[in-house]
Amino acid sequence: MAAARHLAAAASTTGTHCREFVLGGQRSGKSRRAEERAQAWLALSPSHRVVFIATATPSDDEMRRRIVRHQEDRCLRLPGTVTIEEPIELAETIAAHSHPSTLVLVDCLTLWLTNLLMPMEASSQGSPGLPDFASLQTAITGAAGPLVLVGNEIGLGVVPIGREVREFVDTLGRLNQAVAAVSDRVTLMVAGLPLTLKDIRQ
Repeated sequence: MAAARHLAAAASTTGTHCREFVLGGQRSGKSRRAEERAQAWLALSPSHRVVFIATATPSDDEMRRRIVRHQEDRCLRLPGTVTIEEPIELAETIAAHSHPSTLVLVDCLTLWLTNLLMPMEASSQGSPGLPDFASLQTAITGAAGPLVLVGNEIGLGVVPIGREVREFVDTLGRLNQAVAAVSDRVTLMVAGLPLTLKDIRQ
């Protein structure tokens, strides 16, 4: 009964063109919150669909097992969901699959940024420059249907010692700000509880 009430509440706030950014720390409940948005969208109409854009790459055996486990769990919670694995071309993939009857769920922006800045097959020419988030912002604002993006908030702890880690934390902070600026709703997850930071639809 409680789960049904929660789903109904989520459905009441899942707008046709709502763009929501859900962020939080590890095990904060951010991915589950995003999937609840997708469940609510599917419950609104039999014509609704969900496309899941996964940015994770199988860098080692543990990550491969984690990806498989997440895929299996997602099939149970979101039956019929189409999964697209895209670690780099995120803006283009959002634009290609966004539709008025389709909710696009991206999980997650942090891994996408990691793929851009620290590719598994590093070039001999050195590390890439800072990414431009303008194309991602354009894809978000131009989405034809609802969009839910998941990201990590990792800048609340102590300042990292290593230069590369500090640069990554700084760049992730800029990414989060860029996405939040063009999102209709921004939700911070803490210990499984949502805190609304922004909601222009209220």
